[in-house]
Amino acid sequence: MQYFKYPQTPHWRHDMQWLGEDEHGVWLGAAAGSLVQKGDEAPRAMRHPFVQLLHPRKWWTALFNSGHRRIDTYVDVITQPIWEAADRVEMVDLDLDVIRLHDGRVYVDDEDEFEEHRVTLGYPPRMVDTARAVAARLAIDMETRRPPFDGAAEEWLEMVL
Repeated sequence: MQYFKYPQTPHWRHDMQWLGEDEHGVWLGAAAGSLVQKGDEAPRAMRHPFVQLLHPRKWWTALFNSGHRRIDTYVDVITQPIWEAADRVEMVDLDLDVIRLHDGRVYVDDEDEFEEHRVTLGYPPRMVDTARAVAARLAIDMETRRPPFDGAAEEWLEMVL
């Protein structure tokens, strides 16, 4: 997984295990201890396992956690992911995140960062409109537990525990 900041600045990256596909998209897994790296920073080990869901036509990717103390589901609003090779997928992180806590509360995070980058990085208008609409839809889907935010990740999480 390789995330960029617009237009092509390296952001987060991490290796994951291919778990499978279903009607929601491609499921990837990472065990506790898996390394993640942000830009040029030193890699760090994740304390908990997680699975990640990608769909080639969706402007988001979801991380479903197991054992995280606060966050149940963390969704990044992104450009559509591109499989550069069989073992490499790339996307641009568009700052907005939709987060569901274990107590069920859902909120959109980093709206200030999105607004700043919209101006300083020159996000195209269509990208701005799409990112905002996707974040709003995700918040509703996560609050109402619409699939795949209805527990669909549980069977995939069992594969990395």
